[in-house]
Amino acid sequence: MTYNKIKQIKKTHLNIVCDDMQGAVEQPQLEQLLSCFPSPDQDKEYVGFATLPNQVHRKTVKKGFTFTLIVAGESGLGKSTLINSLFLTDLYKDRKVPNAEDGEKGIKLRLTIIDTPGFGDAINNTESWRHVEDYIDQQFEQYFRDESGLNRRNIQDNRVHCCLYFISPFGHGLRPLDVDCMRALHEKVNIIPVLAKADSLTPAEVCRKKMKIREEIKQFGINIYQFPECDSDEDEDFKTQEQILKNSIPFAVIGSNVQVESKGRKFRGRVYPWGVVEVENPAHSDFLLLRNMLVRTHMQDLKDVTREIHYENYRAQCIQNMTQKYQDGSEADFPLPLAITDTEKERLIYEKDEELRKMQEVLERIQEQMQHSQRGGC
Repeated sequence: MTYNKIKQIKKTHLNIVCDDMQGAVEQPQLEQLLSCFPSPDQDKEYVGFATLPNQVHRKTVKKGFTFTLIVAGESGLGKSTLINSLFLTDLYKDRKVPNAEDGEKGIKLRLTIIDTPGFGDAINNTESWRHVEDYIDQQFEQYFRDESGLNRRNIQDNRVHCCLYFISPFGHGLRPLDVDCMRALHEKVNIIPVLAKADSLTPAEVCRKKMKIREEIKQFGINIYQFPECDSDEDEDFKTQEQILKNSIPFAVIGSNVQVESKGRKFRGRVYPWGVVEVENPAHSDFLLLRNMLVRTHMQDLKDVTREIHYENYRAQCIQNMTQKYQDGSEADFPLPLAITDTEKERLIYEKDEELRKMQEVLERIQEQMQHSQRGGC
């Protein structure tokens, strides 16, 4: 409410023409403007920096948010169906559109989904994840180039913030392809393992398979997304929620875009001869846990980890490679600008000084010639 008043007054204030000879702003308008802020009598210790979060909130809401998600896993595991269920939209109706802009309560989110059709379907799947790894590196490289350029204000962030890796429910755990793929990507993107088609397993089988997958992830040294540690001042409900999320890895999910009617209720689910499965029923799957974690509670942390860890590791490696190439005398092979060392700076300063000195000498000679010509004319 305070923001709306200030915004309206600001618009009025911009239409006021102040004349130093005639006076200042009209008294009623000035009183209306000052009424938006606490008076010294109300709070003598109030400065105003407590409104900084509101300022940041208004700026970020106006700018909007971006999030890039990549889904990986073999065909037939319900990747497209789950994505449509997560964001309540048909993102795959026209596959020519690579991203979609969704809005909720005035908040705009530019969501980009990268699918991997045909992943792991070949007879020889050696390095079949290479195109996924190359795409992530390409986005890092493009952002690094834009960040190193001149127009840094309008940089578009297409870095991949999260990878949902779908694991088949058929088998005894991770396949060799799953291990190799996640080990190739775990240093470049936040990996969240997902146990697909959980409705094909009994509750006991889901529990055993989750434990088996967690053990193999630890055994093979795969670094999946780590939930941030709770601070000591966090409330108990938040700590309990974080622990439930950690114990739910990998998320056993069910996806469906079909509205089912049962017992007077309509919901998204799947109908079987022996009963009905509800997508958003916590007793049937971890769909709600995954959606809440991905959208409501940890989306910003996924972006922060991408920026502060994965991208910074890539950036540091690029700078190290550039420095090494520069020292080896092959700086022309890398198109990005190199950091100038202290010795290089001293050399450039010396060359500029010499250039200025020569220009000064030329000017002095021209002045002498002009003086001689003037004397001869007299």
